[in-house]
Amino acid sequence: MSETLITLERVSKVYQVGEENFTALNGVSLEVGKGAFMSFVGPSGSGKTTLLNLIGGLDRPTSGSVLFQGANLENMSREQLAAYRRDNIGFIFQTYNLLPVYSVYENVLFPLILNGLKESQVRERVENMVVKVGLKDQINKKPAQLSGGQCQRVAIARALVKDPLLILADEPTANLDSENSYQVLELMRELNHEYKAAVIFSTHDEKVTRYIRREVRLEDGKVSWDKHRNGSEIET
Repeated sequence: MSETLITLERVSKVYQVGEENFTALNGVSLEVGKGAFMSFVGPSGSGKTTLLNLIGGLDRPTSGSVLFQGANLENMSREQLAAYRRDNIGFIFQTYNLLPVYSVYENVLFPLILNGLKESQVRERVENMVVKVGLKDQINKKPAQLSGGQCQRVAIARALVKDPLLILADEPTANLDSENSYQVLELMRELNHEYKAAVIFSTHDEKVTRYIRREVRLEDGKVSWDKHRNGSEIET
């Protein structure tokens, strides 16, 4: 069995909406191993994005624990959580979140500059990653000059270039047509195999289930099933 990367222990998240409380997650427990390629699925409001945000250290649970390689995120300061995200996690968003005034090359370079590296140290790494995602001929173009599928490839390159242990992909195919969706998913599967970064999708897209090796379904903030590609199922 693969070494555990993320452990969730009875994680709940409650938001106050007006004068009422909304339970986004209710006692979720699961483990994610290194190199995983999996998805959180379920209807809107089931807790998928909330779970990604907690794993990514963007939010804190109301109760329960989120551990990264045994370290409890709850015990980290804001500065430590920022370092955790910077050093360990790549994010891929539905809306790409590229910097519009920067070229493809500059967008992929950006997280390495944030990590304190100099362009001269990482130029070759950035260029190689752009080639890996099939955008060699677009390397000097701005996001407005690219298709949606190409923009998502830039986002994938940006997430992977710092060699993270974990990639969190929130609805990465939602704004893409079927052909581009399949291309992006095929690319992410290949890169997961090559770079060994664990990938967790949050998605409504049934096409994603053709690629992932594990599917965790959420309903009303609880895990309703946890299925592996070989058909095995973890009872919840």
